[in-house]
Amino acid sequence: MPVLIAAVIIVGLLCLLDLVLTFGVIRRLREHTEYLQTRQLLDAPAVVNLRAGRVPEPFTAVTEDGAAITGPAGLRLAGFFSSTCPACPTRVGPFIEYVRANQIARDDVLATLVVAADTPPPPYLPLLAEVARVTVQTDDSQVIKSFGVVGYPAFCLLDADGAMVASGFNLDTLPATAMA
Repeated sequence: MPVLIAAVIIVGLLCLLDLVLTFGVIRRLREHTEYLQTRQLLDAPAVVNLRAGRVPEPFTAVTEDGAAITGPAGLRLAGFFSSTCPACPTRVGPFIEYVRANQIARDDVLATLVVAADTPPPPYLPLLAEVARVTVQTDDSQVIKSFGVVGYPAFCLLDADGAMVASGFNLDTLPATAMA
């Protein structure tokens, strides 16, 4: 009987040790996940394959208000957001501020929301519609391919001829110029 009690105590202590170690691993995984998300925001790779000086391929799309648009002619700024992107909702405000600070006309701004089939658009669509013509697309749409978007959010600044001036994951990478 004393051997059985000792065995139960040893197994109980081993289970307790395993539980403590498991909680430690979970805590470290959470810290590591937060670290990776922070690094992705700071050191994000290029999200647009189209380089400065290149003109995006022509495209057509229909905006949320039913208007047909063609591009890239006439566009000065394009923003690409995805419903599955955790950083996209946090970039909507800075995108709107950038448009307003640089006095870019609504007709010169394109905001593209990428959503999966049968998925409603994100709740920030009306905010974007205040400063941009908004299209809802799939990940393989003509608009996405035209700009060479490979990650979200992505922002592209274009010159008067429709050529790419700058692009990036963060609006801080785009030059702040008055483009009214």
